[in-house]
Amino acid sequence: MIPQSRPLWQRFAFFLVPLMAANILQALSGTVSAIYVGQLIGVEALAATATFFPIIFMLLSFLIGLSAGSTVLIGQAWGARNIDKVKQVAGTTLMAALVLGVVVAVVGVIWTDQILSVLGVPADIAPITAGYAKIMLASMPAFFLFIVSTSVLRGVGDTMTPLFSLILSLAVTAVVTPALILGWFGLPQLGVNAAAVASIAGFLTVLVFLFVYLRARALPLAPDGKLLAAMLNPDFKLLGLILRLGVPTGLQMIVSSVSAIVVVGLVNRFGSDATAAYGALGQVMSYVQFPAMSIGIAASIFGAQAIGAGRINELGAITRTGLMMNLLITGSLVLLAYVFSGNIVALFITDPAVVALTQTLLHVVLWSVIAFGGSVVFSGIMRSSGTVLAPMLISLSCILGIELPGAIVLSQTGLGLTGIWVALAASFTMMVVLQGCWYMLVWRKKTIVALV
Repeated sequence: MIPQSRPLWQRFAFFLVPLMAANILQALSGTVSAIYVGQLIGVEALAATATFFPIIFMLLSFLIGLSAGSTVLIGQAWGARNIDKVKQVAGTTLMAALVLGVVVAVVGVIWTDQILSVLGVPADIAPITAGYAKIMLASMPAFFLFIVSTSVLRGVGDTMTPLFSLILSLAVTAVVTPALILGWFGLPQLGVNAAAVASIAGFLTVLVFLFVYLRARALPLAPDGKLLAAMLNPDFKLLGLILRLGVPTGLQMIVSSVSAIVVVGLVNRFGSDATAAYGALGQVMSYVQFPAMSIGIAASIFGAQAIGAGRINELGAITRTGLMMNLLITGSLVLLAYVFSGNIVALFITDPAVVALTQTLLHVVLWSVIAFGGSVVFSGIMRSSGTVLAPMLISLSCILGIELPGAIVLSQTGLGLTGIWVALAASFTMMVVLQGCWYMLVWRKKTIVALV
């Protein structure tokens, strides 16, 4: 870990780069599996794995919220150098994740067919989807531990270990998936279930790696007697606080996903070219947004550690550093995407007309990702002190009050398809304005105290 004597921007950058890389790898892991399944098995198999995605996303939304809440508390405890409290928060979170994973596994496996029926899975892929879903649902206890374990490490300023973990998971998945599809090394050919088994192999390998590595390095969250005791005797008061901090984050993700479904419906009305453009644009936007979201996470953790250490006066400098990093990093990516938009879009689309359409839409909306990045810096800093309700309500009001109605109305005017992206840009812009105003006019006047 970088010494505290270094300038803030250096510590921030040292923490941020592995975090951004880990977020990109997380996205790539799903892409690699999809490529293998689609190319080596076929469209039906790919459809089966894609059908299960909404379930995974809902579960991940709650888990990310749980992890966000615990990371704030771990950051504050780490800032105060209260190692016992760090382990208590981590142990309570891990046990909550394990219990939730067991519940999801039992309920999910028993009612798999009913769940898939609600999702409207086509009859021709229902059997293979059910097999894939049951394997994935049965593995949820270990999967939940994997997600939470790599997340809580960031609370103590460690982003390198989660990065190594994701590289290891991706490597295992990249080898095991084709091996189980094609029957390499005398292994059975599992078809679409190979993707599920490979995913399980990846995160089980990481859990073993973390157990050995953290103990060997004697790192703060190394599994030991204290962490085990905290898991076996969870602090329910702490759990309530973790949920109070984390549930709004999970709820915001769920609402964002539902709004994205509505937007897809609007886009589909303009035909297959528009849908293809939407898919390519989404790929570009996501890779530009990853750094912005990572900067917000970093600001939240740095803020939590400063609060725990009693250095409340540093919060303003952390906010400014986060905003500067967003302008520098996200702004640079946006600029590159504008300059090379044609080449980037051509990676996903070959039809010149659709390439031109996607470029036009990118030029309309891409700049607003910088505003989005600013808003997550403001909300991340406020979350570090336990202020979560106001930032969530601001974000939801922009999604539900500007983006969705704006997309519906503007898409029916002369703007057509372009109107959908004008509405998204307007939503991001208003989001940074409102988050910034709440930060400046309300939050900065509050008395900030540590929660643990």
